[in-house]
Amino acid sequence: MLILIWLVLCLVGVSLTLLPLALWRREIYKRFSGSRLVACPENQQPAAVSIDARHAAATGMDGCPDLRLSDCTRWPERSNCDRACLSQAVQTEPYTPGEVKVGTKQIYHLPIILAAFAAWCLGAIWHSQYMFRTRWMDAVGLTHAQVKQIVWWLSPHLLTATVCLLFAYGVAWLLAVSHRKGVLQGVLMSVLLCGAVVATSWYGIARLPHDLLVIEAGYTLLATFTVGAIVGGLYNKLVLPSQ
Repeated sequence: MLILIWLVLCLVGVSLTLLPLALWRREIYKRFSGSRLVACPENQQPAAVSIDARHAAATGMDGCPDLRLSDCTRWPERSNCDRACLSQAVQTEPYTPGEVKVGTKQIYHLPIILAAFAAWCLGAIWHSQYMFRTRWMDAVGLTHAQVKQIVWWLSPHLLTATVCLLFAYGVAWLLAVSHRKGVLQGVLMSVLLCGAVVATSWYGIARLPHDLLVIEAGYTLLATFTVGAIVGGLYNKLVLPSQ
């Protein structure tokens, strides 16, 4: 019993010690979070920037946080700038999205094309003879000869490639208008877009045979995560900086 009381007292002591530090870090995070409107020193045009609030909270326990920018609407083309607007951002209050008009981030085509190509290749492998082609044929009611003939047609491949490309552009557009990037954000936007598409066409989807629905649901889920991860992860990677 004495040991238990001692452990409880130790936990209470540690909690009371760490609580002020946690509250101080939370206050620093709240102070520097959010997007801020600044005048870009290069062209004197409005730009929305974000301060790395997590880094500030992690380095600000001594009262002097290390401040740095984590995002800007002019990035990634001007990601090599000198961050001279940081002082403006520190002195400016965060604004609510939609409160002021700033340019949305540009949509970059190379990550989108790579994501669409990856999704199309996954579809080709998923529906190949090495995975689910036999079950797919039985669910659809096609013979091997009919499927072999369809494989050599150009229109089905163009149609699936177009769908993959349009979906990848939709994910990129959601990331651009919400000023987000990264693998997790890309996957989140991809899942939201896929959910919206499924919800709007659920009446037709629910009428599909059960085996076909399971096969296509598995591929759709895999392709959704793949497109989101590639578009979000490479959002500001495969871009040449402007001069």
